[in-house]
Amino acid sequence: MTRTKAPTSPYLLLSITMVLWGSAFSSSKSVVEHLPHSVAALLRFGGAALALLMVPALFGKRFGGAKGKVSPRAAGRPALAGIVGVFAYNGFFFWGLSLAPSLDAGILIPVMSPVLTSLFLLLTRRERASKVRLAGLGLGLVGAAIFFLGVGGSAHGSPTRLAGDVLFLLSAVCWAAYTLAGPRVLAGVDPLRATTYATCAGALLLGVVAAPDLPDVDWSGLPSAVWLNAAYLALGAAAVANLLYYRGVAAVGPASASLMMFTVPVVNTVCGTLFLGETFGPVQAVGALVLLAGAVLAALHGRLARRKGTPFVAEEEGRGRRVVERC
Repeated sequence: MTRTKAPTSPYLLLSITMVLWGSAFSSSKSVVEHLPHSVAALLRFGGAALALLMVPALFGKRFGGAKGKVSPRAAGRPALAGIVGVFAYNGFFFWGLSLAPSLDAGILIPVMSPVLTSLFLLLTRRERASKVRLAGLGLGLVGAAIFFLGVGGSAHGSPTRLAGDVLFLLSAVCWAAYTLAGPRVLAGVDPLRATTYATCAGALLLGVVAAPDLPDVDWSGLPSAVWLNAAYLALGAAAVANLLYYRGVAAVGPASASLMMFTVPVVNTVCGTLFLGETFGPVQAVGALVLLAGAVLAALHGRLARRKGTPFVAEEEGRGRRVVERC
């Protein structure tokens, strides 16, 4: 019984994605320190768009590309998803990085995204609202509240940092929507093309926003580290990571893929501490732990329940299998 034509486990692909994303927070912060946040976002996804457009010509079908025409409707779905998952997400994300540490982003975005994903699935009755899962979601929301209180009331906090964290929360909302749209976006189009359409659409809008800031940048005076980080963000954390993420979502569904986001805070905390010297206040640390515990409880309980064979999961996994087999 073949789940996917690719020999690589989708969870391995998702694990690689989370390492790339986890390290991208501190890498993005180092770029934002030298460039306007709009220009930094454009460099990341403008470069990613160019890289993805070159993949079919260089590697053909080995990276998941498929020949044949794609209907305008099928191409339009990932382009619309790119407005949310690339343009809006990164607009909020890089703006937030100009105001708050990357450690905050690495907690709020990857942990709140699964919480919001699960909350939406429960509210739309696509998953069951058990007492344990509701308790986990409630605990996660309490942890988020403690985290925000810690930002505003500690020596490490400031109104600017609090504003940045609110922007990170908006990024999490965008990413939850992007994840939930994954199976529908991939219907009738392979993951490489879907990722390319989404990235190009988002990059075009980011370019429009960044245009007024481009003339003010001293390009010749930028340190080489900025260019290296920008290249890493464009090729690794954007092009490769987003492609692997869509392939993983196609294979295991959005709910299971969102569970992998819990590895991102660990990678981000290590990178932010070692490379940028960032720290949490004690209240923030407590809030982060409570938030993470609640999110894991809510998400894992739903995962364990689905292993027993709920109709939703059977339908979602079957849909994901059919999508991957077409790619």
